[in-house]
Amino acid sequence: QVQLVESGGGLVQAGGSLRLSCAASGRLFSINAMAWYRQAPGKQRELVAAMSSGGTANYADSVKGRFTISRDNAKNTVYLQMNSLKPEDTAVYYCLVHARPIAGGASDYWGQGTQVAVSS
Repeated sequence: QVQLVESGGGLVQAGGSLRLSCAASGRLFSINAMAWYRQAPGKQRELVAAMSSGGTANYADSVKGRFTISRDNAKNTVYLQMNSLKPEDTAVYYCLVHARPIAGGASDYWGQGTQVAVSS
């Protein structure tokens, strides 16, 4: 099937930057949308940014102008560049990939999550 491996989380001071990566592997036929979600303690998981297979990006209002989503289709990898981080960005970040494996129909696949902590 499809496996996702995330990396790049960590602890950073407010105003700092981090770059998250999420690489998809497995018996893939195609990858469509790729996205990043986050979930803070006691809150629901929310969409942070998403990018279509054609490269169109959408962002949550709270991160516009600070975060940038990008993807490398040759590497089946999606990135999230996070600048000017704020304490309220602290959360576990999950990547989501809408992919079609060689055997079977298209489905959503989630990464394992990576912790981002921003200190004030």
